[in-house]
Amino acid sequence: MDYFYAAVEIRDNPELKGKPLIIGALPTERGVVSTCSYEAREFGVRSAMSIKEEYRRCPHGIYMHPNPKKYAEASKIIHRIWADYTDLINYVALDECFMDVTGSVHLFGGARNIADEIKKRVFTDTALTCSVGIGYSIMSAKLASEAKKPDGLFELPTPETLKNYIYDRSVRVIYGIGAKTAERLQQYGINTVRDIDNNREKVLSLLGNHGKDILDLVDGVDNRPAEPNSDAKSLGTERTFQQDITDRDFLKDALRLIAKTLSFQIRNKGTFCRTITLKVKFANMQQITRTKSVEPTNKADIIYETSAELFDKVEKRPIRLIGITLSNFSQTVAEQLDFGDIDSSAATESKKKLDTAMLDLQRNYGSGIIKTASELNAENRFKED
Repeated sequence: MDYFYAAVEIRDNPELKGKPLIIGALPTERGVVSTCSYEAREFGVRSAMSIKEEYRRCPHGIYMHPNPKKYAEASKIIHRIWADYTDLINYVALDECFMDVTGSVHLFGGARNIADEIKKRVFTDTALTCSVGIGYSIMSAKLASEAKKPDGLFELPTPETLKNYIYDRSVRVIYGIGAKTAERLQQYGINTVRDIDNNREKVLSLLGNHGKDILDLVDGVDNRPAEPNSDAKSLGTERTFQQDITDRDFLKDALRLIAKTLSFQIRNKGTFCRTITLKVKFANMQQITRTKSVEPTNKADIIYETSAELFDKVEKRPIRLIGITLSNFSQTVAEQLDFGDIDSSAATESKKKLDTAMLDLQRNYGSGIIKTASELNAENRFKED
């Protein structure tokens, strides 16, 4: 999708069209750019740029917080369209995916016809544009999708066309070459893909097996499949504060609300976590994590109590971010065997029914429909703040 969050906002408010729109934090806040319109990009604004740097480059821009619910609704429509053409889809985000249509091209008249249909249907159903890249591999399709943005369609159908397309571009165009690897190569005068091709032995000596993978990609060899997404291995939520916080009770309130959110998400999936990780970022940007294993659980109180226990062991310094990550998931929870205690068995069954009824209410009316007294107090405190 083209500048997805910003495009949705422009669709819903046409007065924003043609203006430098930035979705993310506001200039007075801490945070980064989520996405921006092409008008903002003309001033050098990019996704993940700090909001302070963005404001320095584009002080006259229009700033908005993201609206995740609105974007998710548009994404569901788009995903349903994509899924009509293949079940081999790897979703990269709400607005991007890789699709392997090898097995279905004969049903729809070829890859280009599929691309045309997707573009037309997405625009008809959402009033949003997308850019489609057609390639013989993951990397070629990705680069092709970026070639003609916005509302583009481009093909890199063979290793030869890919190599010609990237040969005189920066080494960063190659998948797997990040800023540090690029800097290391540049120290030896290797700045472009052509330089990599002309210094193959040097690349191998510098980067070892990673260098071999890079040379394969330069030659157009990319056998990564577009596999359907597997279940996430972890799930986390964090909160960044606009001012550094030293109030430990306030920070524990943040943990309590995060635990509630994560609990609902894994309960809704019917899964249980066995590892709870606390994440803390101090005012000087130093970041630490603390982890503890627990019996399989999806309960908010256990997630909170475990993270609070880990937090109690963290040194007392000003904190700018706090979060919780759950991992090591399972579909079952170990239950204690009941040897004839009828009252205990009945209580357990009643608790299960209550949990199911509460989850149904949260699914139908939102996770905030039910609050414990502690959660309500924490929410009220954040509202006051």
